[in-house]
Amino acid sequence: MPESKVDSGGVGSASGMLRRLNIGSGASNGGSPSRNAAVGPPITMQDLHGKEVITPNDVKRLNCIADDYLCKVNSTEYKIDFTKFKIRDLESGHTLFEVAKPQQDEHHDPDGERGGEERGDDSVSPRGGDQGHASSASSENSGRFVRYKFSPHFLKLKQVGATIEFSIGEVALNKFRMVERHFFKDRLLKEFDFDFGFCMPLSHNSIEHIYDFPPLDQATIDQMVKSPWETKSDSFYFVDDRLIMHNKAEYSYNYGG
Repeated sequence: MPESKVDSGGVGSASGMLRRLNIGSGASNGGSPSRNAAVGPPITMQDLHGKEVITPNDVKRLNCIADDYLCKVNSTEYKIDFTKFKIRDLESGHTLFEVAKPQQDEHHDPDGERGGEERGDDSVSPRGGDQGHASSASSENSGRFVRYKFSPHFLKLKQVGATIEFSIGEVALNKFRMVERHFFKDRLLKEFDFDFGFCMPLSHNSIEHIYDFPPLDQATIDQMVKSPWETKSDSFYFVDDRLIMHNKAEYSYNYGG
């Protein structure tokens, strides 16, 4: 069963808590209803832009990738700061990609120039991973948009673990939740629904989400490899079932191929 491992100084009530989650495979029909199934007819981006409060069910009713952000960059009072992200293949244990936000004194070199790739102060920087690479747009959205490059082999993986480290400000997070939706062109490939639970104020947290990938036929894999950046994802973050943050990503699967 898909799961989420929590190890924190503030998530949940115990270090090493294990949460079992029902994670959708991206199928649009069939199966019995669950908290992961959208309730109601499809909804448009225009409909959502007109809502004061956007819920998890709202974003699940979108039948396409979001063409704009549903939150402003500084629209949250929770001061969530993502500091590290790692992806590993659970079958082999191999680290596919790892990024970490530089420490305060690493942002600038002695001459006052930023080293490495150009990226926003709120984004994370590559720390290795021989099968993956990421870059971030240089714009007001650079902290919440990233492009990932993976090898074609990534599309054949069955299960990966994604570890996220983050800190929060002085306001606690109640029912902290993420809905992540992946599309290839106009096709919903998969949808994941992760529950972070409760996060204490001024805490630093680490959580590993376990992704069970639905199998892809070879024709779809070939199309995705030949169509860089046409695979996209929206990551929607909620507190008390209210959207507070929206991040986007694009993917290329011909890295090293």
